[in-house]
Order: sequence, then C-alpha cells, then structure tokens
Amino acid sequence: MSVAETTTVARTTEDRPLRVAVIVGSVREGRLGPAVTDWFLGTAAEADPGLEFDVIDLAELDLPLVMPGWGGTPSPEAAAALRDVSPRLAGADAFVVVTPEYNHSFPAALKNLLDWHLREWQAKPVGFVSYGGLGGGLRAVEQLRLVFAELHALTVRDSVSLHGPWSGLGEDGVPRDAEVCAGAVKGMLGQLTWWGRALRSARAERPYAG
Repeated sequence: MSVAETTTVARTTEDRPLRVAVIVGSVREGRLGPAVTDWFLGTAAEADPGLEFDVIDLAELDLPLVMPGWGGTPSPEAAAALRDVSPRLAGADAFVVVTPEYNHSFPAALKNLLDWHLREWQAKPVGFVSYGGLGGGLRAVEQLRLVFAELHALTVRDSVSLHGPWSGLGEDGVPRDAEVCAGAVKGMLGQLTWWGRALRSARAERPYAG
C-alpha cells in the first residue's frame, strides 16, 4: 500500500463514528443491569452524540458453558449464539461493560462471553459502568481489568461506579445524583473515544499481531 493509499484509509477510518458495544453483564432475575444501561446510553448520547452503540444483553444470549477442545467444533447451540454475537464484537471499535459485583467479582455469564472470544477484544479499549453496594462494583472492575489485559485489550483508567442505595443508585437503577454520575460518564467516554480512535487507526495501518 502506498503512502497516499495509507493516508486515505486512515482518514476514512477516522471519519467513521466510533462503534461501541455495550455489554450488559448480569443475567440474574430482577437485575438492575438493563435500567443502568438505559441510563448510561441516554447520558452518553448527550455527552458524545458521535458514538454508535450496540447493546449486547447476555440474558438474551444462549451461549453454552461447555466449550470444545482446542481445534474442536462448537455445538450447534453454541454456533448459533456465536453467529449472532461474534460479528458484533468483532465490528466494535470499543466496549463498555455494565456489571454488578457478585461475591467480590463479576458475573459468570460475563466471563463465559469473554472466554468464548479472543481476537474480537484485541487492541481495543474497554470502559466500565459498575453498580451495587458500598463498593459500587469496583472490585468486579478490578478483576475484569486483569482478564482484559490477558485478552490484549486496553482498559481505560476512569470508570463509572454507582454506589447504591447509600450514595446514589435508586431501586430503579437510575442514579439519584445525576449530575455527578453524568460527569463520570463524560470522563470515561473521553478516554474511551481517544483510545478507540487511536487504536482503530493503528489497526487499519498495521493489523495487531498479538
């Protein structure tokens, strides 16, 4: 590819809206995840209208726990689920994970999604919206950072942490202190979009080798 062609590709890539896959990590009955996600999407649209969001709700994804051995073939049930979700992850420029904290960690359904994929995460940024209890889901985020590092993804420093009900998260999943929480969303998205565009351009110019 010539210098001129590389420059044209880079400009075309930079001009496209950033595609962000928003992953709803909880599948528990009575969960607040969808309400927290709706609040985040509305707040994010105001903070940065140039983003395109694709919501992936794990409660709607029938992805089995049983995985094939190395070089094996997924079951028909797994293949059907992967046909829906894998292209959406691969096509994303960045990710936002909405997660509660379960027993000092994150939900098993979320780990299952992560483990079924590899290249889809590589050289892409990840932001977090966590919620629940005094810790606001921060311990779940701490552990997710370790997992995403192993998957060659980059997690942004700032996250959105909803500590409820004591300091802001209502029973409906919407923060009571909307102004402070909206500021956290703006800060996290600022970092996510910077890394998202930088890494997208880098992948277009030179594919990530892992």
